[in-house]
Amino acid sequence: MDRATSPAVPAGLRAVAAALALAAAITACKGGEGKPPAAAQGEQAAADAVPVEVAEATRRPIAASYAGTAALEPRAESQVVAKTSGVALEVLVEEGQYVKAGQPLVRLDPDRARLALAQNEALVRKLENNYNRARQLVAQQLISAGEVDQMRYDLEQARAAYDLSRLELSYTTVVAPISGVVASRDIKPGNFVQINSPIIRIVDSSRLEATLNVPEREMAKLRAGQAVTLVADALPGRSFSGVVDRVAPVVDNGTGTFRVVASFAGDGELTAGMFGRLSINYDQRADALVVPRTALLEDGGEPAVYVVRDGHAARVGLKLGYSEGGWVEVREGLAEGDAVVVAGKSALREGSAVQVLEREPQAEVAGGKAPAQAAAAQAAR
Repeated sequence: MDRATSPAVPAGLRAVAAALALAAAITACKGGEGKPPAAAQGEQAAADAVPVEVAEATRRPIAASYAGTAALEPRAESQVVAKTSGVALEVLVEEGQYVKAGQPLVRLDPDRARLALAQNEALVRKLENNYNRARQLVAQQLISAGEVDQMRYDLEQARAAYDLSRLELSYTTVVAPISGVVASRDIKPGNFVQINSPIIRIVDSSRLEATLNVPEREMAKLRAGQAVTLVADALPGRSFSGVVDRVAPVVDNGTGTFRVVASFAGDGELTAGMFGRLSINYDQRADALVVPRTALLEDGGEPAVYVVRDGHAARVGLKLGYSEGGWVEVREGLAEGDAVVVAGKSALREGSAVQVLEREPQAEVAGGKAPAQAAAAQAAR
């Protein structure tokens, strides 16, 4: 149909058509920004991906251990008591002073004991003379043998009394029964001391002990000689090595536990009374497949992690082994090099698209990289 015969298009309709075409062009530019529809869909999928941080399943040594808490106690401790009564004339030690076994600590008034000793000594000499004369007279049949026997018994009794009084005199000097440090002194010069009253406490801190009450299910795992690590609350950032000294051979019927005693060297930093956290290593694997503990899902189900495969998250169930520090051994479920999600896993579901983020430098240092390497990585970003 030629221009002469085609119907005329009103000017108003031409204006509406032009406006519609312009609006369609503007909409196309805003939605795709001049890119093909496939590229726009790819960007939308990337925007929907969940950002996560991952760590690879690696191999490293890991140890199995039993952990517990206990207070440190001295292996040897003595509460020194007075074995006789009297006035304290001298107190020869102070708190914090180191003393040796047998060293004098306190001197009590010895006058009464010395006089008793002299009295018994004189009686012994008298009875010895009488007995010696009687032995001569019995040979001449001037006295009976029974009288001589009685004199001998009296002499033996007097000698025993003499030995007892000499022992009482020695008690006026109170000596240290063990070597150690004077922990407390409850006496001053001039005080009257009653017999059997405690006056000084001595603590031997050269060896310290910590006693654990361990559940009976652990009895087959723990034995004397195993290594023990101690972390004391009073000394943060420090750890101390010890050894299992002895293990009780029986289980307490009331508590269902058995006693394990670990010993540590008292090197001047550890002291009696400190509260410590103990870890007893009873087995070790030199080449275990491990993942960070933070990778485990905390949903109350069986042990599992999210593994990143082809840009998507896959939930994988695990069979775990030993646990030490921030690492968990994986016995089944993963292979070395598998990337497990350690951050962002709470937003994931099976098959979720993920965007793997680069881990922070602090995490790299904790994983074993040097601080200089971490700084270089940060500068490269």
